[in-house]
Amino acid sequence: MNTTSWGGVYPAVTTKFKTDYSLDLEAMAAHLEFQIDAGVDGLIILGSLGENSTLDMEEKLIMTEFFAGQIDSRVPLLACIAESDTRQACHFSARAEVMGVDGIMLLPPMRYPSDKNETLSYFNEVAAASDLPVMLYNNPVAYGTDLDPADFEILASNPRFVAIKESSADTRRIPEIRRRLGDRYALFCGVDDLAFECFSLGAVGWVAGLVVAFPRETVALYELMAARKWEAARDLYDWFLPLLHLDIGPKFVQQIKLVEEIMGVGSARVRSPRLALNDSETRKVRDTVERALANRPDL
Repeated sequence: MNTTSWGGVYPAVTTKFKTDYSLDLEAMAAHLEFQIDAGVDGLIILGSLGENSTLDMEEKLIMTEFFAGQIDSRVPLLACIAESDTRQACHFSARAEVMGVDGIMLLPPMRYPSDKNETLSYFNEVAAASDLPVMLYNNPVAYGTDLDPADFEILASNPRFVAIKESSADTRRIPEIRRRLGDRYALFCGVDDLAFECFSLGAVGWVAGLVVAFPRETVALYELMAARKWEAARDLYDWFLPLLHLDIGPKFVQQIKLVEEIMGVGSARVRSPRLALNDSETRKVRDTVERALANRPDL
């Protein structure tokens, strides 16, 4: 992959579990085909929505090899690295390259609130562990470590860093990065309910969440925004927003997996320490989906 091929809709897919909470590879294979059939441009595994923190290294490698084989180069495959130890991050990156992934989505070190020098050093060290291109994932709201535009300017000297998933929820970041660096990075929206805003400011890709249950609407919205058909895009976005709001908050994983279950394309099952939504939370999600389906646009 190179910078020019990074763009479009990249679902951050959920990790499917059996009733005993082991990996359900069969369910993940079926869901992969559901996404590809809808026209997504790439796929990301092991992200925050993929419950990375509940998976051990063996499971992460099993999933990486499995998805690489199932996709068979039909779309680019990115694997997320969210480790707390640099050695483990480098180990996974090297193994993932051999298994056939196309790139890495890289978070700062987990659990340790690294300072600027440590964070930048970590990124460069992990990037050096393989020849894979890297999407830098900035999510200070969830993980505490923030990368500002000046940091991305420093990291731009490393050619391995080709894209940014910007999830700070501050849309000012996108034009500021572009003012400093032009098109040096492929900028991806990382927050579902800011997609319209991010694309209007210059984003070229969308690491999406609700796409796991509504891929055709997500792809259609991206195509309208990419074509700068803003009025039609806004109409679809207005319909989609109540669903997209489910991509934020501490229980976004449970909410999105419940939407998958309601739509018949997954299970609401999550691994602890996450717990299933309570009755009130479940009703809120179900009401949101029911209202959306009652007015679902004809694409």
